[in-house]
Amino acid sequence: MRHVMKICSAAALSLVTSEPAAWADDFQLSHNQRISCSRGLAPGKLNTATCRSYTYLFNTKTSEYFRCQVSLALTRDNKEVINVQTDGGCTKKQRIFETDGHYDFDATETEPPNTNSFFGPGGYSVWAADVTTQKVRGCIIISSGLGSDISKCLDMTFQ
Repeated sequence: MRHVMKICSAAALSLVTSEPAAWADDFQLSHNQRISCSRGLAPGKLNTATCRSYTYLFNTKTSEYFRCQVSLALTRDNKEVINVQTDGGCTKKQRIFETDGHYDFDATETEPPNTNSFFGPGGYSVWAADVTTQKVRGCIIISSGLGSDISKCLDMTFQ
């Protein structure tokens, strides 16, 4: 009976782990996750802390990507936690390369608005490379403060 349990466990484990392996071949999580937190005082001696973190999920075949963000807001007084709210999700962005291929990717964002941001929440940069050839594209995306983001990409030259 013990051997049957081991075989069933091994079979179930192989089924569970085989599906994510196929998925991982097409998508890559950025290596540059960040978290920023802020605190504020509210009337009645309430304290609120808000933390946000983001990452990017990149399709290594099509060069489409998603910007994902999660946030948590905690409100407390001197004795107890009064409220906890969470929010988050992923937003699809445009392709970096026009054709399918085999790409690598990374991204980073500016610091929170109280530092070096001129236009609202700032911006982010994206780097993508075709790993089958010597091709790298760098993109900078900033908030214009007037609605849509401004995005410009440039193919790198090698000297």
